[in-house]
Amino acid sequence: MKELVIVSGKGGTGKTSMAASLASLAAPVVLADCDVDAADLHLVVEPRINSRNDFLCGSKARIKPGHCTACGKCEELCRFDAIFYDGPGNGRVARTFRVDSLACEGCGVCADYCVEGAIEFKPVVAGQWFVSTTKYGPMVHARLAAAAENSGKLVTQLRQTAQQMVQSQGLELVICDGSPGIGCPVIASLTGASLALIIVEPTMAALHDFERIARLTVRLGIPALLAVNKADLNKELAERLETAAVAVGIEPAGRVPYDPEVTRAQIAGRSVVEASAGPAAEAVRALWQRVNGRLQGCAESQAGGLVQMGVKQ
Repeated sequence: MKELVIVSGKGGTGKTSMAASLASLAAPVVLADCDVDAADLHLVVEPRINSRNDFLCGSKARIKPGHCTACGKCEELCRFDAIFYDGPGNGRVARTFRVDSLACEGCGVCADYCVEGAIEFKPVVAGQWFVSTTKYGPMVHARLAAAAENSGKLVTQLRQTAQQMVQSQGLELVICDGSPGIGCPVIASLTGASLALIIVEPTMAALHDFERIARLTVRLGIPALLAVNKADLNKELAERLETAAVAVGIEPAGRVPYDPEVTRAQIAGRSVVEASAGPAAEAVRALWQRVNGRLQGCAESQAGGLVQMGVKQ
């Protein structure tokens, strides 16, 4: 099994468009939209949802008004100012206490110290994740609730499901549309992957963004390639980005020129390689050849390492 993760130092560089295009060229594959905070791969690949699953993340406190005696101990102990004395009465007291679920940090202190047992402390649903079918193959994706945390845990759930689907359906490749930046969901997307494809644009800010994501892939020991999107808009910066990549052991894999056909394909809900024969589509096809060759090399290296360790495949 091979796993390609498409990442960038910032948002809006073209990761999702690239993921859809590579999936089209490599099909059948398993797709995983690991940008759970702002998932948008479904806009291009039109998934048909087969199953929905709740994502349980952390716990929150809830005061049961019928059991609360309004002693105030919970409000006294809460260090997050999440408990208020404005809950409904219950026949014994005129008012009870209430937990603001958005302010609650889930520490559980209030529940531990409530002598009346009036506070529930249960896992909460922080979003949903889906298993779908697309024209390129199976897909796993998710929708994280507003202000919900633990996106890295949700990304791990998606990747594990995608890896299981590869094995169960006899496929070979997972393509992950990763999150931008270098935070928790990106680390969760990259850890243990076969190859990272870093997408950048030729801007001054991209130099800094690339350095951050490049250092992360090196630290995690993940082989990486660089692709410069809209490279012809500033050829000098494109060259500087490629030089910076070579300096840290990352191979430049190709340049994709600016092409209005990319936007037209997005509006039509299609990948550019399906909708166009223009310069961007041709550049993506050439890029895929290099990426696929590197993936094959990674798979052979992994197999060789397993043989040296005496592990049967």
